[in-house]
Amino acid sequence: MTLTRRLLATSTLALLTATLLPTAAMAQGAPLKFGVGMFQPDREKNDATYRPLAQHLSARLGRTVELRTVDSWEGLAKSLANGETDIALMGPWGYVLANHFAGAQVVSTILYQGKPEYFAVMVTHPESGLNSVQDLIGPAGKGRTFAFGDKGSTSGYLIPLHFFMQQGIDPEKHFGRVLYTKHQAIQTQVTAGQIDAGADFNRNRSTMIDQGLIRAERSKVIWQSAPLPNDAVAVSAALFKDKAFVKRVQDALQEVGPLLRQQPNLLPANYTGFVSTDNTFYKPIRDAGLATGKLTPKQ
Repeated sequence: MTLTRRLLATSTLALLTATLLPTAAMAQGAPLKFGVGMFQPDREKNDATYRPLAQHLSARLGRTVELRTVDSWEGLAKSLANGETDIALMGPWGYVLANHFAGAQVVSTILYQGKPEYFAVMVTHPESGLNSVQDLIGPAGKGRTFAFGDKGSTSGYLIPLHFFMQQGIDPEKHFGRVLYTKHQAIQTQVTAGQIDAGADFNRNRSTMIDQGLIRAERSKVIWQSAPLPNDAVAVSAALFKDKAFVKRVQDALQEVGPLLRQQPNLLPANYTGFVSTDNTFYKPIRDAGLATGKLTPKQ
């Protein structure tokens, strides 16, 4: 079953339940389940990185906030849709899916070096003979190996897929082998020469270079997208009905930027806070989803 069908099925049940009964998270004092995507190389490090933010939200909201790392963007979108997660820090495409199928709503966007945007990129290694994206989509790229991120990823899947489709390229037919894996694995395997090219996002590449996980000279960018909206903080459809609660979440997140001077562990390096946003900010991702047929227009 595809992600969209799974989300449709789970969201229907979730929305019916929300109509008939208050969710556990809406009950006074009930714990809030805070889902976070796998931004770090492993679950333990991811939990440690985002635990201070969960504790900050707990203190400001006066509720226990239970942090849980979800391995894939696809999984996080599904968990927000089916009620396993109340609040999520998630990739843009995952958010758009959860919004489209289950009515989840963005309340804030994370800032990276003061900006709410980032870029998808495609990378190769120096010995590939691929010097441009035109090489990749042309005869020189035919039969090569190419890695996408998981199918819930914006920069690793949706946006590069949209680009290929605009060029009349079906990746499954053009490339000899197509992989779907994690962002860190894409960079590691490309720089090692194990695969010819792959899709990633600019911040992941920069961070892995800064941390010494890959060498800059082994990772060559051959394509960059237009600016994309950063990761979203979204709440479930049920919680979004409580406008006073939404405002408290937004206020708590807007406090993070100024607090970083005294509490730098609230966010990973180079992340500088949050800005309140709404669903319209994610229109470029929604448009790409519709153009690729991964979303169907609502009637």
